[in-house]
Amino acid sequence: MNCMAANTVKPTRALVDVHSGAVWASTSPVAVDGESWTLVLWQLQEQGIDWQSTVSDGGRAIGEAVSSVTPERPHQRDVWHVLHLCQQVQARLDLLVKRLEQQGPVVARQAARLAAGKGLRGRCPKSDVGAHAAELAQARSGADGLGYLSGELHRLLEVVVLTAQGLMSSAVRQGELDTVLVLLDELSQTAPSNMQPELRKLVTRLEAALSQLVLFAPALDGLQEQAAWQLGSEALHLLGWAWQRRAILGKSSAQLLEGLPPDWRALAQPLLVAWDAAVRASSAVENWHSVLRPYLAVHRTLSTGMLALLAVWHNHRVAKLGLHQGQSPLMRSGMAPVTNDWLVALGYPPHGAACSSASLGDLQPTLALAA
Repeated sequence: MNCMAANTVKPTRALVDVHSGAVWASTSPVAVDGESWTLVLWQLQEQGIDWQSTVSDGGRAIGEAVSSVTPERPHQRDVWHVLHLCQQVQARLDLLVKRLEQQGPVVARQAARLAAGKGLRGRCPKSDVGAHAAELAQARSGADGLGYLSGELHRLLEVVVLTAQGLMSSAVRQGELDTVLVLLDELSQTAPSNMQPELRKLVTRLEAALSQLVLFAPALDGLQEQAAWQLGSEALHLLGWAWQRRAILGKSSAQLLEGLPPDWRALAQPLLVAWDAAVRASSAVENWHSVLRPYLAVHRTLSTGMLALLAVWHNHRVAKLGLHQGQSPLMRSGMAPVTNDWLVALGYPPHGAACSSASLGDLQPTLALAA
């Protein structure tokens, strides 16, 4: 497989094929450590499952296992968790600004009481209007600065980054990310004191993840440079612009290609496919966890056997609607399962029909691939 998502979220430790959604391992996390994850990866290799890269939420245990089992293959850091942390910190800073704005009239009333010779009211009252205005301005500046840097971070972590000069290369992208980190560190030092702990936490997390956030980008440089040389930088910019708006122009590469000039299509097709295949997030694991939640609500806990049964059912489930209509995760992963009935794959006879022991034996290999 091209890329496998790995994550540990209660109650499971899961490994999912990013592009097909097939669940290759889902076990109860008896111990969330590097050794346990290493055993899971070794078991997958023994079953003949191989992967070119991995993506995870950056957990230490997963990182230790991947570096031990496949040290030569890239281990992408999930960008969603970093961007989500930015949103959380931004929300806290915005809340602080809102509180200071609401305190403005109160500070003005306290200042009026003090000017009239009356005593101040409340616990820790503030009566300096000028100092409060300066504190509010500093807080707004910090929140606005984080908003701008978060927006730049989000833009730089996209698969395709457009600039006035064309598509941004991986080297330039990494330099821009380093600059964002430096500016964020400066912001954490100049922000109001009650904002600084949140900003320092964000800087520390981003600094630890920065080297792994754009591991998908270097693989795109060659195709982008070739397309720019043969089609021109303006044509490549147009392709990137169209791909960014694929939800409107066409969700698949084939639909986008139909709208391009015929002499562009041979060069544009591998580039569009590479952009589609670029993986930045472990959302495939989160989708699997969303499948498990109703069962967890009923059973409270899920054993490894129950998780394996759910994985077999999920891998054989044929989508009735959507982009993958008529296909199961096993089919999307390039396999041709003997049956789409997960019970038959487990060895049970088809509904309403008897099944010989010989035919049941023929279906057993499918179970090994599914679970």
